Amino acid sequence: MLKEFSLPARYQVPSGGNLSDLIHGNAEKHPDVAVLARKVDGHWQDLTAVQFLAEVHAVAKGLIASGVEPGDRVAVMSRTRYEWTLLDFAIWCAGAITVPVYETSSAEQVSWILGDSGAVAVVTETAGHTAVVAAVREGLADLEHAWEIEAGGLAALAEAGRGVADATVAERRSLATEDSIATIVYTSGTTGRPKGCQLTHANFISELGNVVARMPELFRTGQSSVLLFLPLAHVLGRIAEIAAVIAPIRLGHVPDIKNVTEELGSFKPTLILGVPRVFEKVFNTARAKAQAEGKGAIFDKAADTAIAYSRALDQGGPSLLLRLKHAVFDKLVYGKLRNALGGRCNAAISGGAPLGERLGHFYRGIGFTVLEGYGLTESCAATTFNPNDKPKIGTVGQPVPGSAVRIAEDGEVLLKGPNIFTGYWNNPAATAEALRDGWFATGDIGTLDDEGYLTITGRKKEILVTAGGKNVAPAVIEDRIRAHAVVGEVMVVGDRKPFIACLVTVDPDFFPKWKELNGKPADATVADLREDADLLAALQAAVDDGNQAVSHAEAVKKFHLLDAVFSEESGHLTPSLKLKRNVVLKDFAAEVEGLYRK
Repeated sequence: MLKEFSLPARYQVPSGGNLSDLIHGNAEKHPDVAVLARKVDGHWQDLTAVQFLAEVHAVAKGLIASGVEPGDRVAVMSRTRYEWTLLDFAIWCAGAITVPVYETSSAEQVSWILGDSGAVAVVTETAGHTAVVAAVREGLADLEHAWEIEAGGLAALAEAGRGVADATVAERRSLATEDSIATIVYTSGTTGRPKGCQLTHANFISELGNVVARMPELFRTGQSSVLLFLPLAHVLGRIAEIAAVIAPIRLGHVPDIKNVTEELGSFKPTLILGVPRVFEKVFNTARAKAQAEGKGAIFDKAADTAIAYSRALDQGGPSLLLRLKHAVFDKLVYGKLRNALGGRCNAAISGGAPLGERLGHFYRGIGFTVLEGYGLTESCAATTFNPNDKPKIGTVGQPVPGSAVRIAEDGEVLLKGPNIFTGYWNNPAATAEALRDGWFATGDIGTLDDEGYLTITGRKKEILVTAGGKNVAPAVIEDRIRAHAVVGEVMVVGDRKPFIACLVTVDPDFFPKWKELNGKPADATVADLREDADLLAALQAAVDDGNQAVSHAEAVKKFHLLDAVFSEESGHLTPSLKLKRNVVLKDFAAEVEGLYRK
């Protein structure tokens, strides 16, 4: 196994350049190309590069007229929508720094982020968001301005900036260089207060310039498009926004993930950016629908054929018989699934957590390759990715060209490159701990194969050590169990215990369908069915499948079904849907202990 791997850069950041140059360059080189699309009266309305630039300038002038100075921090608290991207580039054109705030953030979180960053202004989306800010505003000495999108705040900004000259915007935006901070993204953190990651203009431009250069077939100006439904407060959503502008390709936004299926059909993207849970739910929903229609056996055979077909592509190619079976199922099943994804899309980029090898092969087998990548906020989201022309299912790909990955002696993944953050805002001690001799210590455990493809096997801090001395990485088995339709969340336990066990919740979205398929009362709750043989058997099947991914010593021996839903609101998940293990262990300590009673 390799210990270090790097690739030469395919794109160089222009000296003295910044992210605002991208939209100005697009207006010059591609003036009539549709680069953005927004929903107006229920229909997608395209904006050309020139139109988008004009709207950005109008808001930037309003910020300048309102007293926002170069280097000031301006917070944005909103769902994913057109105005978020408009504000991002307007803030940069005003020479300021964007501070994203999750629209689900509590008053305490909002107070910390606005206070720690020293934000002088905040743009909220709704009256509810505005009320949250108002509740903590007294303690925010630096906060001078607040605008609300749904209350006409951007129109008010545009009106306020009418007297600002174009030359003023040109001067303001030129003050930032490639090394200037573009945004401060607060990590959602599973413990402690969020830390503000300083990401520069060069971090984004270098990373995404190299991604687009490596996969030009996915970023074809005038032909490709991407529909964004991930939160723009998360760095994974931001790189989709900026990659679309760098290319440029048409970008659309979906504020509510519940409407994704409908919007995929109307927008018809060629590329999707998502997290594994999205692709798991598409698969599970399609399978459940087939079962309800009495076609479950056909769907399962089609899935097995797709997986076998994909695996054969890596082993000399599928046989004639497999190709024939694949062609039949393409008409019966695969085509319908591709249509559900908009009909034009043949690739997706997935990050945030492992997708799982089986599901990865399934999607490639139906003609929709999910390209897994890996990164953290500190690495500007993507630091490795699977190239479209040479993916390795089950890995998170090779380093972004121009960057490097190293595996430390203890297995920790270390990263270096122009995409790595410059440090934590107002936190030099944490910066010194994270950056070692120019390498960023991720806290993740992984391996590199002989071609430099990275596989993540767990989190360093999450490694469990059983009473027998066995080291267990929970993520491997958790991701496999969680992929099952009936499972909502799963957390493996067993630190200093005689065996590995887990806590399991039921997926609230799938639960009604499961009850229908299994003849249970529609109004039955999880508590009502806690001892139900069918439900316990379904969960046991998920656990048994998860156990296939690990050794006997690492396998889950017992599970406990919780009558609960882990969510951000319950305090058990971060905004990026990662488990807060310490909170779960505290809240369900009795249930964990119960697993080990004889």
